[in-house]
Amino acid sequence: MNAPPGASGPTTPAPRRRRRLPVVLAVLLLLVLVGAGVAVVRPGPVAGWLGSEADDPQAAAAAPEPAPSAVLAGADPNAPLPTPDGVRAALDPLVGVGALGDRVNVSVADVATGQSLFARGADDGTVPASVTKLVTAVTVLSARGPAYRIPTRAVAGANPGEVVIVGGGDPTLAVDKKGFYPGAARLDDLAAQVKQALGGVAPTKVIVDSSLYSGPVYEPGWDDDIPTGGYGGAITALMTDAGRSDVPQAKKDHDAGNHGAERVSEPDLAAGRSFARLLGLPTSAVSRGKAPGEGATAGAPGGELGKVESLPMVRLVDIMITDSDNIIAEALARQVALARDKPASFSGAAAAMDTVAGELGLPADELALADGSGLSRSDRISPSLLTDLITLAGNGKHPELAAIFGGLPVGGWSGTLGERYETTGTKAGAGVVRAKTGTLTGVHAIAGLVTTADGRLLTFAVLTDRAPADGMTAARVALDRIAATLAGCGCR
Repeated sequence: MNAPPGASGPTTPAPRRRRRLPVVLAVLLLLVLVGAGVAVVRPGPVAGWLGSEADDPQAAAAAPEPAPSAVLAGADPNAPLPTPDGVRAALDPLVGVGALGDRVNVSVADVATGQSLFARGADDGTVPASVTKLVTAVTVLSARGPAYRIPTRAVAGANPGEVVIVGGGDPTLAVDKKGFYPGAARLDDLAAQVKQALGGVAPTKVIVDSSLYSGPVYEPGWDDDIPTGGYGGAITALMTDAGRSDVPQAKKDHDAGNHGAERVSEPDLAAGRSFARLLGLPTSAVSRGKAPGEGATAGAPGGELGKVESLPMVRLVDIMITDSDNIIAEALARQVALARDKPASFSGAAAAMDTVAGELGLPADELALADGSGLSRSDRISPSLLTDLITLAGNGKHPELAAIFGGLPVGGWSGTLGERYETTGTKAGAGVVRAKTGTLTGVHAIAGLVTTADGRLLTFAVLTDRAPADGMTAARVALDRIAATLAGCGCR
């Protein structure tokens, strides 16, 4: 792993002319952000939010959900703009604290204008951890579109009765209605389609085709404990429940706030065995292989026997950001690769995301990725790229990108920020900070949006990759103080 470049000291910021973002009317910005969920309301039950249908539609109709309560108010388009001097005076005492280590890189900008308000090592590539998922979200929404759904197909094999299940890269695919992700595509639905398509021909064998992905199933830059630590896993084109081995237990743990889960070592074969059972076959009838070329008719080798599709991309992005779901992140990164005709591998996905970032006008020279989740310590992202990205997603030029805001955790209320912003020095950020966090040992990051006391909407990113290894709690509080200070001041 290459050593991070040296830290830069504070500088007086100025508008970033080399990649200045288009300036749009603040009222347009407000409309886009409200539509995306920045002026958010409390979401309903998770099952409905993720797109599943109620078990009893009549009961659901008879008992409508109460009206949601507001969490983040919409930004005031006429609110005064903080000054660079005011922001610097507020943040300078906070960015140099020992809890954040000796390399703290920061960018703060106004969302409506794109003007930089504070820059400290803002253009320096820094280990980003899970804030990488913001880049993954924007690039996949641009490359695939919010409505795109990932298919899982079954086709006829070379011999009568052979069924080939072809993984399309949907990590949320479930075995049945008891799957981990509400509303996910299901293997039991696919099996029913296959049985109908085969007519009187009895299935004899299941062939698993996960050849859509190439390269290693684990990124070489991941820490040694990630493949077995519950938050990472083997990345294959066919899997169910993101590779979780015990879905009922994983659901209980998730509801208790623990998003880690034991994963199977070969997710594609595990999914194939579940599919075989649904077709009435023993697990011994499962093997890896490739689908024949597409047949002209349903009964010919390669002919389609059935297809199920994932939740739309906008929902997958929501889940990825809200739960910081690493397996979904790696799957979505590969969708960027597929959309740009690059290999669906770690390296192919990284190259494709870099390409799409450049197409969007983001400073691709400040982006060097090894994966889509941020688990790799080889990743580098500059804070200013993140604030540029958030501004771009909210400025109205690319309305499809505004979908990233719906899943961002809210300070003191939801997701990874649900139990933060509770101390005396951070309470000002509760309910007005909406951001993605990232954590690895010695690495802490946060990037998102904050509304100032005057109602001005700012974007900020703070990344540190040389923090004390044993100081996670102190580092998080230090990051929260920075965002809370922006929330509590006019900074003029």
